[in-house]
Amino acid sequence: MAETVLDTEALGSWIGSKTGTSGLHIEIDGRPSGGFSAETILLTAESSSFGKQRYVVRLETPEPAVYPAQSDLPMPEIEIQFRIMDSIGRNSPLPVAALVGYERDPAILGTPFFVMHHVDGVVPLESPPYSVEGFFTEITPAERTKLISNGLLDMTRVHKLDPSILGLDWLTPNGVTPGSKHLLHLWKEFGESELRGRSHPLLENAWSIIERELPSDTSIGLCWGDPRPGNIIWQGSQVACLTDFEAACIGPPEFDLGWWLMFDRTMHELAGIDRLPGDPNRTVQREMYFRHAGRDPIDTAAHELFAAARYCVIVVRVMNRLDQRGLLLSDSLIWRDNPASDCLRMILDERV
Repeated sequence: MAETVLDTEALGSWIGSKTGTSGLHIEIDGRPSGGFSAETILLTAESSSFGKQRYVVRLETPEPAVYPAQSDLPMPEIEIQFRIMDSIGRNSPLPVAALVGYERDPAILGTPFFVMHHVDGVVPLESPPYSVEGFFTEITPAERTKLISNGLLDMTRVHKLDPSILGLDWLTPNGVTPGSKHLLHLWKEFGESELRGRSHPLLENAWSIIERELPSDTSIGLCWGDPRPGNIIWQGSQVACLTDFEAACIGPPEFDLGWWLMFDRTMHELAGIDRLPGDPNRTVQREMYFRHAGRDPIDTAAHELFAAARYCVIVVRVMNRLDQRGLLLSDSLIWRDNPASDCLRMILDERV
């Protein structure tokens, strides 16, 4: 997708109207790569009376959403993210970026967008994996352990938030009982729709196992949707900011834990990379999570399998978008043969 040509003058006027500042001059600092649900642009805004202030703008893409709709309310994915961040920021001590505002009207920049304050810190690399390059390789073993523990701790804090108190009941469609059964139906139906009649044997096998083995929910609450070290801004081993809530939903906390543990696999075993000293394995991370949550540990195998199945569905969706752009050969099988499928295969093979 071509980079958006940002109307910095219009954006400066918009930010000025939200912050009570006139004469803002906007400079683009960068365009971080990665992600498919929105375009991210880093900015510096400056005026004679205001000085310098850094911001981040998130722009809705014109293509179909990456994730299945969780709500009856029609809204862009960035509006979902904005509304959840706004609610968490106003109603909890969890670290999320301070928001400037959301704009639904595409007349300003050509697409809906929101602006938030920039948070200083670093984000673990994912390509190449953070376990081979970047700041995660440079900190001490004790700091690595603490970093993973702190990320899991804040995930438990997300799970302890009450969606009703946060005003997030709109994440559940009318007439639906929230929880694993609904989420499984939602993702399986979404995946089948995106496959468009094509065969994905690994995914078909996974769905049948998940339907049999996904445990009954012990609790229901807010789920982050995409929890992983790469969706956290870090200052050393401390969590500075939680990011990327557009996949948030109402479900069991293990929905998120399964994703975190599945993603950890992609950064280590799936990539053939040994763990650095102090980087806890998944068994230890599972124990950390339940200790932070104040709960007895339970088996999360079915939830990790469910996470890998969702990962495959997301890749099919993204490859369909690339195909719509004319960027894939007609006989390409990358929608089926890719790292997400390799991860799902690895988890299925461990069950034998």
